[in-house]
Amino acid sequence: MKNISANKKIDVHDVIEILITTLSTKDRYTFEHSWRVAELATAIAQEMKLDHQEIERIHYAAHLHDIGKIGVEEKVLNKSGKLTATEMKKMQEHPGIGHEILWEIPLFTSVSTIVLYHHERYDGLGYPSGLEGKQIPLGSRIIAVADTFDAITSDRSYRLAKSYGYAYNEVNEHSGEQFCPRVVKHFNKIFTKIPDLLKEVEKKIENDFVAEDKIKEINHNSLFHSKKV
Repeated sequence: MKNISANKKIDVHDVIEILITTLSTKDRYTFEHSWRVAELATAIAQEMKLDHQEIERIHYAAHLHDIGKIGVEEKVLNKSGKLTATEMKKMQEHPGIGHEILWEIPLFTSVSTIVLYHHERYDGLGYPSGLEGKQIPLGSRIIAVADTFDAITSDRSYRLAKSYGYAYNEVNEHSGEQFCPRVVKHFNKIFTKIPDLLKEVEKKIENDFVAEDKIKEINHNSLFHSKKV
């Protein structure tokens, strides 16, 4: 049999789209969130003048930072009220789950560590390992800022979105505690560009990637072809 894939170049974004679209069947918010965080993290990394390869790694890791939530129950992911201590513990397992998933995929082995540590805090009070300062990979420190900013400025099941100004103040207030001061400094430099950056993301989602109505059609039967057509 002819190997039809032998000469076909793998498009990394196609693989990313498959992974996060699968996750979106459990948590619709995460699909669009991943694209916004990737855009913000990439912009920060570019402002920091990192080399192209490192910027690319951070871009991929930002897209996939929440892929481990595929291993968290939907009732926990989408709960409208405050999580219990047990539920919070389950939620905090997602970086480790994401690391395990990505480590097994050759395309993403190099970004798996960034994903593992994206919830570490600069002051050492984060998870899963309590790393602090420069012990935390720079990519993880960048994603932490981008992730928090987008989380604050997006509607969730348990609260409404806050303004960009509010999120900006929150990030700066916790610089040196939750966030790396170096990353915050460069985040501040791109802040005025964020509205335009995120408008572009919305266009990409609408025009180039999976449309919302298509995502809603994905269910058990369509994913696993369990019914005769």
